Amino acid sequence: PGFFPAVMPPLAAFAMPPQTMTQQATRHARQVYVGGLPGLVNEQTIATFFNQVMVNVGGNTAGPGDVVVNVYINQEKKFAFVEMRTVEEASNAMALDGISFQGVSVRVRRPSDYNPSVAANLGPSQPSPSLNLAAVGLTPGAGGGVDGPDRIFVGGLPYYLTEPQIRELLESFGPLRGFDLVKDRESGNSKGYGFCVYQDPNVTDVACAALNGLKMGDRTLTVRRATANGQQAGQDHAHILSLAKSLTMNGVFPDEGATRVLCLKEAVLEAELIEDEQFDEILEDMRDECGKFGTVLHLVIPRPSQAAEVDGVGKVFVHFEDTGAATRARISLNGRKFDGRAVVATYYPEEQFMVGDFSG
Repeated sequence: PGFFPAVMPPLAAFAMPPQTMTQQATRHARQVYVGGLPGLVNEQTIATFFNQVMVNVGGNTAGPGDVVVNVYINQEKKFAFVEMRTVEEASNAMALDGISFQGVSVRVRRPSDYNPSVAANLGPSQPSPSLNLAAVGLTPGAGGGVDGPDRIFVGGLPYYLTEPQIRELLESFGPLRGFDLVKDRESGNSKGYGFCVYQDPNVTDVACAALNGLKMGDRTLTVRRATANGQQAGQDHAHILSLAKSLTMNGVFPDEGATRVLCLKEAVLEAELIEDEQFDEILEDMRDECGKFGTVLHLVIPRPSQAAEVDGVGKVFVHFEDTGAATRARISLNGRKFDGRAVVATYYPEEQFMVGDFSG
């Protein structure tokens, strides 16, 4: 007895220095993702650039010295993770989104492992309002930051939707202050979810109520506040749901100029419509695909004829039950590739469609 304790070092001998523990605990909040980098950059040029820019805007709040302590760069994918010396300086760097680096506008974002609820206890999560962004050619408030109490999680996004298409859907409720589509670091493909913040905080709960549960192709959107406190204080939940439903039913969401009829160009070729069997297959495929967005009342694909010229050959006309379905289909199908052709989806006047006028 007493032998082993005598030879074992005290437990405190294995403890990390307080500074090391602090660095590890705050690393996820001190890292910054920088995407869209120009080709000829390395760790040193990135560090030098951000060190200088942070001095210029007044973002080096921890005092003299370099704000960048480490840089990891992926040359193939043209992105880097830049580790700042403090949480506050990393938050200040969020205001640099869109800054020109060697003639290229780069994206400055939080890394995918950033946890806003944990980071809130480590330091400021928003850039300082006193930053002199004009010194580096940026406009205050124009950055794409998606942090804060009104941050929205958008999940269940179809993988084929592009960033502009998703923005178009979200911005039907109002301008965005920022939007981040989360992508795979290796392939660069969408992971099917992202985060956004509206410029007007009052839009937040209305957008969540209207978009949550929305069918987009074969997926269903999950849209909710990303923060734990849920509903905004003072907002009446029943009123929000009623307003969201009203917007959807009246066709204000998402497009004010929407009709129930879509015209799809570049979806089919004239040569594919001649044989009856091939035509029937195309008709069925189109009906199935468009049916993912809502009830299809009629689907017309004009066919070529040797007897007379036929209007609308090479186009597909889809009549939906409501404008919401037509809008979802337009956003999702516009730009989609069919046999290497990019589809163009536009609204078509219902009056013309109803009388069989496909000349538009």
